[in-house]
Amino acid sequence: MPQFDPFSPRIYRAGAFRELPEAPRSQVINPADEQAVGLIVETPPSVLEEVVAEAGAAQKAWARLDAKSRAGLLHRIADSIEQGDFEPVAKLLVLEMGKPYPEATGEMANAGAIFRYYAEMARDEAGKLAGTTQAGSFQFARYEPYGVSVHILPFNFPILLMCWTLAASLAAGNACIVKPAEATSLCSLKFMEHFSLLAPGLVSCVTGGGAVAQALIASKGTHAVAFTGGVETGRKVAVACAERFKPAVIEAGGSDPMIISRNAPLEVAVPGAVTAAFHLSGQICTSAERFYVEEAVHDAFVERFADAARKLRIGPGLEQSEIGPLVSRAARDRVAKLVEEAIAEGAEAVCGGRVPPDRNQGWYYEPTILTGVTPEMAILQQEVFGPVASIVKVSGLEEAFELANRSDFGLGASIFTSDLKEAMQAAERFESGMVWINNPLIDNDALPFGGWKNSGVGRELGRQGLDAFRQTKMVILDADPAVQDWWYPYPADWFYQGKGRF
Repeated sequence: MPQFDPFSPRIYRAGAFRELPEAPRSQVINPADEQAVGLIVETPPSVLEEVVAEAGAAQKAWARLDAKSRAGLLHRIADSIEQGDFEPVAKLLVLEMGKPYPEATGEMANAGAIFRYYAEMARDEAGKLAGTTQAGSFQFARYEPYGVSVHILPFNFPILLMCWTLAASLAAGNACIVKPAEATSLCSLKFMEHFSLLAPGLVSCVTGGGAVAQALIASKGTHAVAFTGGVETGRKVAVACAERFKPAVIEAGGSDPMIISRNAPLEVAVPGAVTAAFHLSGQICTSAERFYVEEAVHDAFVERFADAARKLRIGPGLEQSEIGPLVSRAARDRVAKLVEEAIAEGAEAVCGGRVPPDRNQGWYYEPTILTGVTPEMAILQQEVFGPVASIVKVSGLEEAFELANRSDFGLGASIFTSDLKEAMQAAERFESGMVWINNPLIDNDALPFGGWKNSGVGRELGRQGLDAFRQTKMVILDADPAVQDWWYPYPADWFYQGKGRF
């Protein structure tokens, strides 16, 4: 395959990169220095339908392939990812959205395992044999693919989240069309080289904005959708899919709470909280944004939390830094506005709350800790998606759980405690799809990832993540054909005889 050139805009279709010389182009901007790092195209509707048709044709052969052979190809993709050079994709990821390089390579390092997991998961169970309802009848359900799945991705984990749903969909027997975020289209396209191992058309990647995603959802040639992004866009995707009876997995973000118990080991809780709040500059759907700290440890926790936050290094992702820029000027301005409003309402910034004085170029914002936050403040009602931790002092765990659950979001929730009873209470009482006790942000390929409430519908990962991309077919088989006693015509004595009264 020819070397990938980020300034030669193209899409990935039919097993190769294809230029679209007549299509509109836009720049991809490095949020660290505001310089262009490449160009992408807005894929025209006519080309999208061609890609959908190619995917449909490739899927028919893929679905007929036996599960063992399909799994073998998915293992080869995992080999290609794990044994390949992480640097080219990781560097593009850093340049496109500002992710620190260790986190970019870490994302790549975790991408291969999901293909191995679903390769074997799909072989493990292909249906269900039911107890018969009729003697001599063989009755069972089998799993079958939907056809062509659409994968609409966010900018923060463009490779890993792509692999989560792509691996499940391919393992189920579907073809896949990827629509990456505009901000991270270059690394997504470069990553497509691994899929050259598959039949042309089985995996495609088309670039562009919301119109491209809408066209893919509306197409009669696509049959399932996976979306990760904001609540409002997720709601529109859900409506568009519902209108067409297309199944959808929607992960729509969160505003995750973290409780710091009076029994928390602060030597563990502080670095855990720093990571949960400020990892990827807070641009993670499961970032801890709302902190409920028992007053018995509040002051000690805040002091140590702020000291640790001030030591984080701010800078471009290719330098030695933990805190990179936010993905765009608009994202930074939105975070700054929420912080300013909270301070105007009475909160105090014990650290951060500003653009770093020595980082006037690029879209940086200092790690920020707010105290004196009250439950009615807007910053607790929205997903901040930036490096901001808002702290609410609480009298005890009862108040902490009540306030933590007082949210329209329900993606994840965390607690730090050394008390087993409190840990068990957290597992039961948090109203969220995921709970972390003393170890935030961890996921597991074998466990379902997703949220409650406005945080989305459906699940990624685990068996549920595979089932999201396959449908069931009930089969009734009688090997020895025989006329059944309930078939037409009915015997005369089955009819109403006109006897008795109501």
